[in-house]
Amino acid sequence: MNIEEFREYCLSIKGSTESLPFLNHHVLVFKVMDKMFAYIPLAPKDGIFRADLKCNPERSMELREKYNGITETDFKTPLWNLVTLESDVPDRLIEELIRHSVDEVIKKLPKRKQEAYRK
Repeated sequence: MNIEEFREYCLSIKGSTESLPFLNHHVLVFKVMDKMFAYIPLAPKDGIFRADLKCNPERSMELREKYNGITETDFKTPLWNLVTLESDVPDRLIEELIRHSVDEVIKKLPKRKQEAYRK
């Protein structure tokens, strides 16, 4: 999956928005219900696009063991994975991980907001 396909898929998620909220940093951020579910630097120094996606900690560990293209983020937390686009990570899995990231964000919202999103 290339960066354009990644962006298109993120924008296909119900209620998603994109922004460049960080001054002097070219980081594209995707949100649902005003909560971040993905972000990706637009000018990586090495030319390799990597996206940060929220993830269930147990699943993060499994994915990191299975795919070279899924590693820990700079935050060193199992709640987010760094997913390298155009790597050994299949496009379908990247799409699934984007949806999973959205689900992780939604389940942390108050019940009322969860219900509003799911309508």
